[in-house]
Amino acid sequence: MMNFVARLLARTEPTFAEARPRDAAAIAAIHAVSFQRGWGEEEVSRLLIDRAVVAHYAKIGGAKVAGALVGFILSRMAAGEAEILSVAIAPAQRRRGMARPLLDLHLRRLAGLGTEAVFLEVDEHNAPARRLYQRANFYEVGRRQGYYEGGAAALVLRRDLG
Repeated sequence: MMNFVARLLARTEPTFAEARPRDAAAIAAIHAVSFQRGWGEEEVSRLLIDRAVVAHYAKIGGAKVAGALVGFILSRMAAGEAEILSVAIAPAQRRRGMARPLLDLHLRRLAGLGTEAVFLEVDEHNAPARRLYQRANFYEVGRRQGYYEGGAAALVLRRDLG
């Protein structure tokens, strides 16, 4: 029991920051285990060097260590709008309250860059993601029938930042 309590007390809060090209491999690894068609490191790297792309990560680990990247979010901006391209938390770290602060940080950054509206697509059957976006004030503006493998629709969601 004492060992459990010691591990619990030793846990550190996640840190959130802007992702850089050096984070491409870790982001690609999380993407690969989170989606049916994962992005490779080269794809992620190209996104992270694109000036129109905004990216953030979540890491866990003590201040004395580099920490492990356990989540990310990437968006592309154009003409006062942004599209969230992908967001994921590593499977072992899900349901620990990291997605919402990561999303909130990302939305604040997009707003600070002049973005007025953010769009994304989510699988209609992805209940945890839909709850996250609903709680973050996204609302449905469209539906793409049969978008995902297996015939699931993609819900097109929007959040106004202005």
